[in-house]
Amino acid sequence: MRSSNKRSRNKNNRNRPNSVGNVVNRVFDSSGPEGKVRGTPQQIIDKYNQLARDAQLSNDRVNAENFQQHAEHYMRLLSEAQREQDARREQQERENRDRQTQRDNERPQRQEQDNSNSAQPANDPADAPQPDVIDASDSSTDSGLVDTPEAKAEEKPKKPRAPRKPRKKPEPKAEQPAAEQATPDAAE
Repeated sequence: MRSSNKRSRNKNNRNRPNSVGNVVNRVFDSSGPEGKVRGTPQQIIDKYNQLARDAQLSNDRVNAENFQQHAEHYMRLLSEAQREQDARREQQERENRDRQTQRDNERPQRQEQDNSNSAQPANDPADAPQPDVIDASDSSTDSGLVDTPEAKAEEKPKKPRAPRKPRKKPEPKAEQPAAEQATPDAAE
């Protein structure tokens, strides 16, 4: 039994609006009178214009007009997509100019606030009262700190290590007498 996930994914894709950039670069399959023409809108326009010229040269006015209409359809698609791209680009430029103007207008206000804040005493931690420093060299007072292994190592002097003893070489095994080497089967 087949899963319905594939079908539902395709169904969702059909409802999604085409983005403008997708139309300009999208590959179309156009079913014209001469069979399928495949390519981007500009490639399809060029192909149909070429087919229309060929039909005119062969004195086939009906096919020439048909090819021109197909080319015109894809020209409309392409010009609509380019118009939408231009409108979107202009909208973004307008928004960017507005944001920049707003930043430029806010800059003197921020500088004024910064200047007024610098005139007031800042909450600088260096200006706050500092605690007294405890002398850590005095070991009679308990500092409350945890002893670390490094600190313990500094307190105890290291003992010199005893030199290593050389390893003994294993002694070669003495050969067993021939009677002991006999297998149990031979003894019976």
